[in-house]
Amino acid sequence: MGEANGECRQSEVANKLREMRKSASDKKIAGICGGLGEYTPLPSWMWRVLFLTAFFVGGIGLIAYIILWIFMPSAKAQG
Repeated sequence: MGEANGECRQSEVANKLREMRKSASDKKIAGICGGLGEYTPLPSWMWRVLFLTAFFVGGIGLIAYIILWIFMPSAKAQG
């Protein structure tokens, strides 16, 4: 029974990841942090702080941001 519940959670997370898009309204550069803010409990400003901190600490923030910029789909057209 616990295994079925775990599988349900995994498919729920997978569905959320498939729905994740760049934000069309909350964006400073590409909408990555705004999109993450819409699909996670963390607000977009906190994602920006995390990416900047990761950039200055080891440079991985910039690499991660560019990867998300390339692979994260754009926001769906409204209308």
